[in-house]
Amino acid sequence: MGKETVKNTYVLQEDENIGTVQIADEVVAIIASLAATEVEGVSSMAGNITNELMSKVGVKGLTKGVKVEVFNHQVRAELAVLMEYGYNIPATSQKVQEHVKNAIENMTGLTVTDVNIRIAGVNMSAGKH
Repeated sequence: MGKETVKNTYVLQEDENIGTVQIADEVVAIIASLAATEVEGVSSMAGNITNELMSKVGVKGLTKGVKVEVFNHQVRAELAVLMEYGYNIPATSQKVQEHVKNAIENMTGLTVTDVNIRIAGVNMSAGKH
C-alpha cells in the first residue's frame, strides 16, 4: 500500500438538506502562499517557489514556507518569504499581511487572527533597483 497522508479538514458550512462544505488546511496554506507572492517586493516563498513556478509544481511545493493552524473557524498563518532588494521590509511585510488576510477571509469565510511574516532572505537580482 502507498503511504497515506493525514490531511486536516474543517467544516465551513453544514446544511442537513444539502450537505457539508469542508476545506483542508493545505488549501488555506496554498491561498496564503499565492496571496503573498502577488505582493510587489516579494521575490518568492522560502524554498524559492515563485508565482510562475507554482502552476508547475505539486501541492507540496505550493505550501513551502507556509504554516497554517485552523481552530474554531480562526486561522493563524506563518509565512517565510524572500524579499526583493530595495523594498522597505516593514511596509512590504504589512502589505503581505493584509493581502494574505483578505485572501483567506474572502475565499474561505474563516477569520484570520494572525499573519506572521519571517524574512528568510533577500533576492539580489541585478537590474531590479
